[in-house]
Amino acid sequence: MIWNCKNKKIEYGTKPIIMGIVNVTPDSFSDGGDFFDSDIAVEHAIELLEQGADILDFGAQSTRPGHIPVSADEEIKRLERVIKSVREKTNAPISVDTYFPQVAKRVIEWGADIINDVSGVINPDMAEIIKESGAGWVIMHNGEGGINEVRSFFENSVAECDTLGVEQSQICFDMGIGFGKSRPQDLELIAGVREYKLDSYPLLLGTSRKRVIGEYSLQSEPKKRIYGNIAADTTAILGGVDILRVHDVENEKQGIYMAFALKKAQKDF
Repeated sequence: MIWNCKNKKIEYGTKPIIMGIVNVTPDSFSDGGDFFDSDIAVEHAIELLEQGADILDFGAQSTRPGHIPVSADEEIKRLERVIKSVREKTNAPISVDTYFPQVAKRVIEWGADIINDVSGVINPDMAEIIKESGAGWVIMHNGEGGINEVRSFFENSVAECDTLGVEQSQICFDMGIGFGKSRPQDLELIAGVREYKLDSYPLLLGTSRKRVIGEYSLQSEPKKRIYGNIAADTTAILGGVDILRVHDVENEKQGIYMAFALKKAQKDF
């Protein structure tokens, strides 16, 4: 199975795909300011690839609860040097976390292959950019809801994208852990992937360091939630998740690879 992202054809289903997070922000919930400097962000991105990341995901705006939104112009300012520099250093797929069509257009011109859109809506302007560029589009469910609501959102999004001319092969879905949901709803979605994953579409999971991990693993420090994350990722992989968006690539890849091996072994019984 192939996810088309511009000239990148990302195969999923045969191996786990790790998306490494680089937050070019001063205020993200777990690493705000760590990589706000452009040079440090670029260096960290290359380190993530060396550690085993398959895709790099850059964000220039915090999406933590209570964050102060920044403008499209500010996102562009934060991202330009980073995306251009990373593209010069690697041909690895680059994803950018934005819901602004104007930001998406610019970063695609600079070499980004994927738009990771957390808005929770099918914006016709964004759809046009995705269609014209051939970029991959991660469409996230944003808001309260459990399995039934997420599945309905995915199915409705497929219909809307078809109407707007976006190819099925460009679409990836994300259930939106931590985005407007209660902790029990987050838990239900991690455990119940089989109930809402759509055939022929890759599914991305982003639980890394989030509140649901902290609450149920009893770990208040976000950077120390690695083991809780591995448990959540393992459950989701066994359920059918294809892409794992993580901060701690070096450590979490062990759990991700092992979980995928177990999933393959299940087919033999």
